[in-house]
Amino acid sequence: MSHERIEQGLRITLLGLVGNILLAAGKITAGLVGHSAALLADGVESTADVFGSLVTATGLWIGARPPDENHPWGHGKADSLAGLVGGLGLLLAAAGVAWNSLRELLDPGEPPAAFTLVVLAVIILLKEALYRRAMQIARELESTALVSEAWHHRSDALTSGVAFGGILLARLGGPGWATADAWAAFFACAVIVFNAQRMLRAALSEIMDERIPQHNLQQLREIAGQVEGVEALDKVRVRKSGMHLLVDIHIVVDGTISVARGHDLAHRVKDRLLQSELPVLDALVHVEPLDEERLRRARNGEGRMP
Repeated sequence: MSHERIEQGLRITLLGLVGNILLAAGKITAGLVGHSAALLADGVESTADVFGSLVTATGLWIGARPPDENHPWGHGKADSLAGLVGGLGLLLAAAGVAWNSLRELLDPGEPPAAFTLVVLAVIILLKEALYRRAMQIARELESTALVSEAWHHRSDALTSGVAFGGILLARLGGPGWATADAWAAFFACAVIVFNAQRMLRAALSEIMDERIPQHNLQQLREIAGQVEGVEALDKVRVRKSGMHLLVDIHIVVDGTISVARGHDLAHRVKDRLLQSELPVLDALVHVEPLDEERLRRARNGEGRMP
């Protein structure tokens, strides 16, 4: 994983952090002055995004550090933990928005001011642009924390869109639509919770070492199986650690070759995996002698004949 790509992730995160600080202040101010529960709720969600951006930046910075004596498999779990904290932060934001919306429903005030619609329209455009850029970089880096950051931006754009619709109804619908603004804020809560559970599920799957996607696993099998001298693959276990992959693979070789030859084959497989386009941080290659049982497993799909 190049430092340039990681720096891209940090730059978009810091840009989001500055944007969230400015937007949170603007939304809360406009919500208070313009008497809009939905816009005020949106400001609360943006305040949570400020915290989320800080967590994401920290996770990227720590997760990108190379292995050391105390962390021989690297620091990638920091990225997963950052995604987990980001998801929990969204849930807390949703709770705050729901509480404020309930108070507004029980005691509706005057319709929101017209200028709040202009504020929200600008915010929606900015947040959607940030989401698209952050998600593009997150997919390149395969960073759970940065995916979390991107969904924070999309969540903000969606809640701002809901707030826009609620304020518009409250202003155009007359007294009978006075609570539309608060109901819009409630709907925004559902959007926030939905995005939060997506982030939490992804982060937890990495922390629990869930299997990587099948197409990536198959790609690793093909790379190892193409090394001359590898007769079959017995076991291939891969776990994701932040932006990297850690591979544990058993190669089956001719049982009559020398230890030195088997050792050389193991290193060739490892080098191929490390040099592949997949973000493999390390690979542990076990050498197994060819026998009928391993051939049977390979032919049944439990291993792979090259």
